[in-house]
Amino acid sequence: MSNDTNTERVESTSPHATNFIRNIIDEDLASGKHTTVVTRFPPEPNGYLHVGHAKAICLDFGLARDYHGTCHLRMDDTNPGKEETEYINAIKEDVKWLGFE
Repeated sequence: MSNDTNTERVESTSPHATNFIRNIIDEDLASGKHTTVVTRFPPEPNGYLHVGHAKAICLDFGLARDYHGTCHLRMDDTNPGKEETEYINAIKEDVKWLGFE
């Protein structure tokens, strides 16, 4: 397992991928409605992440990276009685393993 966390975007010669989320972001940035992209990934640290979390990490951190914005890793504290430091550390490691900071 590599700990390489390089998130530099590699330019591709293929057409830029697009979807309705990117279309909305592009329109909002072009119109001046918003000037930057800020996303968040708010896991609840009461267990290990699953594949759905991995998809959300790639979307949230990936959009922020692609638009030179920011993604906040914010631990949700809705159930503090079940939260453990072990899960917080595991979540941070999973984000890094997926290639994001």
